[in-house]
Amino acid sequence: MKMRRVRSGVSAMVLAALLAGCGGGGSSGPGTIVQPGTGTGTTTPAPTSSACTLRARQDWILATMREWYLFPETLPTSLNPSGYGTADEYLDALTATARAQGRDRYFTYLTSIAEETAYYTSGSSAGFGFRLASDGSSTLTVAESFEGGNALQAGIDRGTQILAIGTSNGDLRDVSTLFSTQGTAGVQAALGPDTNGTTRVLRVRDPNGAVRTVTLAKSDFTLTPVSSRYGAQILTDPNGGGRVGYVNLRTFIDTADPALRSAFANFKAQGIDKVIVDLRYNGGGLVSIAVLFGNLLGGGRATTDVFAYTSFRPEKSANDKVDRFAPQPQSLAPTRIAFIGTRSTASASELVINGMLPYFRANLGLIGTNTYGKPVGQVAIDKSECDDRLRVIAFATQNANRQGSYFNGLASNVEASCAASDDLSQPLGDVREASVKAALDFVAGRSCSAIGGFAMARAASVPNELLSPERPNTAQREVPGLF
Repeated sequence: MKMRRVRSGVSAMVLAALLAGCGGGGSSGPGTIVQPGTGTGTTTPAPTSSACTLRARQDWILATMREWYLFPETLPTSLNPSGYGTADEYLDALTATARAQGRDRYFTYLTSIAEETAYYTSGSSAGFGFRLASDGSSTLTVAESFEGGNALQAGIDRGTQILAIGTSNGDLRDVSTLFSTQGTAGVQAALGPDTNGTTRVLRVRDPNGAVRTVTLAKSDFTLTPVSSRYGAQILTDPNGGGRVGYVNLRTFIDTADPALRSAFANFKAQGIDKVIVDLRYNGGGLVSIAVLFGNLLGGGRATTDVFAYTSFRPEKSANDKVDRFAPQPQSLAPTRIAFIGTRSTASASELVINGMLPYFRANLGLIGTNTYGKPVGQVAIDKSECDDRLRVIAFATQNANRQGSYFNGLASNVEASCAASDDLSQPLGDVREASVKAALDFVAGRSCSAIGGFAMARAASVPNELLSPERPNTAQREVPGLF
């Protein structure tokens, strides 16, 4: 589905249905859902001094917020822009009330048109090519490495601990010291800017216990949304539960379409009727891919069945829409589905889970921990002459039963859940890994401890919170922990 374009004044404003995560400052978190489109460009004109002054950008932000914001009653009646030194700070002040209410946790943010276009069309970004998790006080562990990134080529993969970081062998600083003296911000600063060619020396401990020193450079690489190593496979339950389809989706971008279709075509050919969907680190992405995923899981659904409702504020209700199921040639009609989630599971990921709930009920299980909680979405408004794209919360989403408002995550909405940890000592997609093992138990009908109470606290105690910058770039919003 292409983005619709709306013109107002001198700027071309691209309207796109989007569920967004925490960009724009403060304590950032995951996720975006975006409808694909051509946007206003992979190339952007050089900013002009008159159109792109700080005051001009602030005025544009305010006008856009007043027109589209889902919570207009929370906007300040007056806010002197001269008190803010950047456009981001001004936007943060505009959304402060909704943020305090838990309805816009930095979901509204300013970003780059060119950067966003590059990511959503191909997954292009610059980095070492790994995803980092931390206990927030002393340890830094690789949660996942990506094919095509320099980290995996250097033998750094899930479970590798980063012990020290430096620009050379002579200035290596222990990660534990960085945490104790500068906190997570110090660790992020030590990793360097996300620009092609940034080089760091890392002392690492491999999963086998060997300690070595590696020189690693950040470079442009293309993120593969479904891993060629473990992203789509058929697992054999070691406890006699038969064969189960497993698919791990890292992010909802255009190139996920053929990968998901291929995975489900294989499941269908192999007679698979139980599926594990691993979204534990998935921060979101394109709504078109979320709808496709729902269709691939909805082979038993009629074309009149509702996947999701999208609702704008009353004066923008002409933009409301309903997404209904459209089963594909590769679609399955599974008897049970296990969704693996964590607090990094957001937006498009939650949309898929919520959309399937009315139809599977207790045959759908949330495995792991609670999800992030992002039931509202954005439109994208462009000020193309400045390469500015404002992602502004403008609509709410609900499933067929009109269930939404899961700002505290989906754990209280699902009828079935199994608490489990994210076991960094085992590969993703491995039947020995704690969350996969619990998912296999669920689809086989074996008992487990529900998410909540002691089980929730125990799972949450595992040191695997993904490391996220205060102001993440587009790729880091959709791929939490990416560096």
